[in-house]
Amino acid sequence: MTQLGAQTLRVELGDRSYPIHIGERMLTRADLILPHLAQPRVAIVTNPLVGELYLQPLTVALTQTGVDVLPIVVVDGESSKTSETLNQILDALLEHRCERKTTLIALGGGVIGDLTGFAAAVYLRGVPYIQAPTTLLAQVDSSVGGKTGINHPLGKNMIGAFYQPKLVLADTSSLHTLPDRELAAGLAEVVKYGLILDPGFFVWLEENMSSLVRRDPNAMVYAVRRSCEIKAQVVSQDERETGARALLNLGHTFGHAIEAGLSFGTWLHGEAVAAGTVLAARLSSRMGMLGDAELQRVIALLERAGLPVQAPRLGVDRYLELMGLDKKVEGGKLRLVLLRRIGSAYLAADFDHGLLREVLETP
Repeated sequence: MTQLGAQTLRVELGDRSYPIHIGERMLTRADLILPHLAQPRVAIVTNPLVGELYLQPLTVALTQTGVDVLPIVVVDGESSKTSETLNQILDALLEHRCERKTTLIALGGGVIGDLTGFAAAVYLRGVPYIQAPTTLLAQVDSSVGGKTGINHPLGKNMIGAFYQPKLVLADTSSLHTLPDRELAAGLAEVVKYGLILDPGFFVWLEENMSSLVRRDPNAMVYAVRRSCEIKAQVVSQDERETGARALLNLGHTFGHAIEAGLSFGTWLHGEAVAAGTVLAARLSSRMGMLGDAELQRVIALLERAGLPVQAPRLGVDRYLELMGLDKKVEGGKLRLVLLRRIGSAYLAADFDHGLLREVLETP
């Protein structure tokens, strides 16, 4: 593979279209941020760990161009993705008299991105925001597409809004400081893109997973770019998840049940999605679609990424109770994303519930 420099994609949504810049050392590129600021003032929302690593370089880059920076540091983690943390962000914005043209910048992983995006959607009925994701999972998934929100004790991401950013700045050099577990969690979402829409990308992942686990910069830029290309294409066609966008939730109905059933934060989101993807693949196989060899390829690739492929035993009834809270439920009927084969997914409401129970009995 030839050396990849900075990459730029666009999410095409008419007058709400925006660029995704991917590459190393993006967080010091104030020149990429300035054109998207409505006024020379920003509020950067981050957590203590990410803030220690990246808040100062981003702040210095912006202040040197005359931008006033308000740092807002909140506790991170899935268990903190709550109305209380949201209010901490809103309190800071109000106390410092941030205006409608003040841009929020989400500097962190998926939780920070979802919280900041939701705060931007509701503060003063909508202020601009920028995604600066620092985890692989956020760079390839949650920062793109405008899904924002918080968790509720009864379900994940049940309170939120579709609200698009002005810019996504994916600095792949930040991935070198990720813990191995966080990197693996992001790879679950990368694998998902190959499974649902691009069999060629799945094969590339099989051939290059060891390079990704080693954090090879070139392989990482390509994986992030291809993932974002697929997501941008889907979001441009179906922004509010009325059709094709639901395919991006492969493994998520099971995964969200795992996260809630174990208590939010016990498993990382990507870990739960990986185990949920295996459950979806097993159900697809039992329904006579996904072949045994393909099922084993799915399991093997997730294992090579360092991900769990065995779901926890929550009990069939508990799984079904939690899965019934999924946002894809329609008319009281559970719908699941299943695989016809690697690279071809569909949203199913007509699956065999007896087979589903069998899969959940021996996850």
